[in-house]
Amino acid sequence: MGDVLEPQTFRVTRADLVRYAGASGDFNPIHWSDRIATSVGLPGVIAHGMFTMALVGRAVTTWAGAADAVVEFSVRFSRPVPVPDTDEGTEVVVTATVKEVTEDGHTRLSLTATCNGDKVLSMAQALVRKR
Repeated sequence: MGDVLEPQTFRVTRADLVRYAGASGDFNPIHWSDRIATSVGLPGVIAHGMFTMALVGRAVTTWAGAADAVVEFSVRFSRPVPVPDTDEGTEVVVTATVKEVTEDGHTRLSLTATCNGDKVLSMAQALVRKR
């Protein structure tokens, strides 16, 4: 226990937000308009919370080896992920620490997602089935 898994980094651009909006149907202007985003107190356009969660889920499935090995997955959103209007966008870095191995051999992971050094999720965890 206490093992730290290899960090995974995901680049997020405004183009990713456009694609996600089309796939999810979430066209809230805080995800594409700096003017609207700043008018409601945000630092600028932000990534969809569920998109951020999906990136963390992708990291968990990579560590688990397969999507069907993920038994539980939960997060709380604590900070937005600002996405600048540049070709580079921003990065979300996902790390995990093994918190326990259950009696049935499942592994509980404590997850951290950061953007520009700020933690963007809290109470993030996953339970992965033994393979």
